[in-house]
Amino acid sequence: MKTALTVIQVIVSLGLISTILLQSGRSAGLSGTIAGGAETIFGKKKGLDELLSKITTGLAAGFIIITLALSMI
Repeated sequence: MKTALTVIQVIVSLGLISTILLQSGRSAGLSGTIAGGAETIFGKKKGLDELLSKITTGLAAGFIIITLALSMI
């Protein structure tokens, strides 16, 4: 049981790392704010960023639950 949870935790952690790295960075400064607003208005990367954000949230919750389960065993 513990080995199976450890393997699942490694898979979830790799998925979490990859989804975080796939998300686009937030540009700093005024030019980044203007360009970011234009991308949102024209709908360029908004859908993909929202999907990756939801996947990241789910994987993070799964990681926490699996970690707590492993600590109880």
